[in-house]
Amino acid sequence: MTSPRQTMILGSELAYTTAGTGPAVLLVHGLGGDRRTWRHLIGPLAAGHTVIAVDLPGHGQSGAPAGDFSLGAHATALRDLLITLGHGSATVVGHSLGGGIALQFAYQFPERTDRLVLISSGGLGPEVTPVLRAATLPGAEVVVAGMALLPRWLTRRVVPVLSLLPGVAARQDAGPLAEGLHQLLGATHRRAFIRTARSVLGWRGQAVSATSHLQLLADLPVMVAWGDHDATIPPRHHQAVADLLANPTVVEITGAGHYPHETAVDQILPALLAFLAGSTAFRYSEDRWRHLLARSPLT
Repeated sequence: MTSPRQTMILGSELAYTTAGTGPAVLLVHGLGGDRRTWRHLIGPLAAGHTVIAVDLPGHGQSGAPAGDFSLGAHATALRDLLITLGHGSATVVGHSLGGGIALQFAYQFPERTDRLVLISSGGLGPEVTPVLRAATLPGAEVVVAGMALLPRWLTRRVVPVLSLLPGVAARQDAGPLAEGLHQLLGATHRRAFIRTARSVLGWRGQAVSATSHLQLLADLPVMVAWGDHDATIPPRHHQAVADLLANPTVVEITGAGHYPHETAVDQILPALLAFLAGSTAFRYSEDRWRHLLARSPLT
C-alpha cells in the first residue's frame, strides 16, 4: 500500500510517496514532472523494497527551494530526505533530469549509493530536443504558460504531428508529455521548471555533463535503460555512456520513447527487478575512491 507524505527539510516542504519494506529504492522524476510518473513501478518494487518516490523541490507538491535549482542542490535534498527517513543508503533510479541528479548524487554521496539506474538520462551529452532548449530563452515562461493551458486531449493529438519533425518528440510520449504540461499550470511550477532547465541547459543544449566523473563509479552497479525511439535525448548518449562504464546492465527498449517506465512497463520492469536481485549493493571505500581519483582526468 502506498502512503503519500510530506516532511519539512531546512524550512522547505518535500513531498514523497513510500511503500513496502526492505532495502531502499529512491525514484527521481524528470524536469517538470512529479512522482506520479512512477505509479506503474512502485507496487511491484515494493514487494521486496522500501520504495520512496519524491517530488523534487519546486515540482509536484514539494515547496520551491530558496533559489538553488542546480543538480547538486537537488542531490543534497535527496540525501537529506534519506537521512530524515532513516535510510543510510539507497538504489537511486532517475529518469531524464532525474538521471542527471542520480549521477550527481552518486558523485557527491557515494557512501549513500547502493546502485544507480539511469532511464533516458540527461547529463550524458549536449544534444537535447529543441523544445527543452527553448525553455532557456527570454520569455519562455509565457510560452510555457500558454502550452500548459492546452487541454490534455489536444496535446495528445498535437504530439504525434510534432513527431514528424526530427528531434522534437516521440509519438509514443504523447500521454506523458500532455500530463507534464498540465503540471505547469501554476506559476510556482512554471518558475521551477524554467529555473531548473536553465541550470542544466542552454540554447546549444545540455550544459552539464557527468561523463568526466564516470571513472569514479567503476565499482558501482549501474543499469542504463532507454527507448530506441527517444527524440528528447538521443539514444546514442546512453550507449556511449554504457561503453564507458566497467560492467553496466544495458537495456534498450524497442519502440519506446523518452518515458519507457510509463509506456513500456512490461519491458523495463522485469529488467529492473532482475538488476536489483542480481547485483550486490555498492560499499564505499575511501582508499578505493582515492585510487580512482588518482586515475581520474579530474585530477
